Amino acid sequence: MSEKTASAKAAAAGSQTLLRGLDLLEAVVVSPASLSDLSKQLAINRSTVHRLASALVDRGYMKLVSGEGYMLGAKLLELGHAARRQISLPRVARPFLETLCETTGDAVHLGVLYDDMALYLDKLSGARRIEIGSRVGERHPLCSTGLGKSLLLDQSEMEWLERFQKERGPCLPDDPGFVDWRNEMRGYSAGGYSFDLEENEDRVRCIGAPIRDETGAIVAAISVSSVAQYMSEARMTQLMETVIGTANAISRELGWPGQRKQ
Repeated sequence: MSEKTASAKAAAAGSQTLLRGLDLLEAVVVSPASLSDLSKQLAINRSTVHRLASALVDRGYMKLVSGEGYMLGAKLLELGHAARRQISLPRVARPFLETLCETTGDAVHLGVLYDDMALYLDKLSGARRIEIGSRVGERHPLCSTGLGKSLLLDQSEMEWLERFQKERGPCLPDDPGFVDWRNEMRGYSAGGYSFDLEENEDRVRCIGAPIRDETGAIVAAISVSSVAQYMSEARMTQLMETVIGTANAISRELGWPGQRKQ
């Protein structure tokens, strides 16, 4: 056997070992598992599972608890905290926002919930010769903006009422203004998006969608904005899936598994 062939086989074997080790970690994410359970689940013989698991235990990636089996180790907490420090939401989101802006030709925003308002972290102006009255670092209302509404989609109706009262003034749950807004929010929450139909800025319409983290919780939102001339309700409906898809793609980069927080 040539030296080159031997090296290639060694590299392939090393890759297989690494992948099996990762499979082992993923197998105990939900709950601890015994050596036998892991062998059956991964279709790997017990001796190989034991060898891999022992190596992971030695490095702190797994631990063996008597009466329970193998589970994730403390080293993964350290790595998780390090990953969080390294991930910057605007940096992660920027390539997706640029693609969305180029695709639509419209202004694109990224924002988070901050002090009961939507704080804009990033903005791309778009190709159209129009001015959308928003800037990075500004705070805008939650209840009247597409981005702001998307930040609220998972909140309870009681929380919606409290938000509405803070922005619009005291009202009862059966006041027509709140009832109409709440009914719209119910539809938005079910669909995973939100609209702003010139509610926050005259002649400006927006489509928003939430960004989620690894737990499924909403941590930010994006929006596509333009003047009504370019943003008919029919076009908003057409763009809805594009905006949702972009938000979901950013969410996956943040570790979102594809489910809302329960």
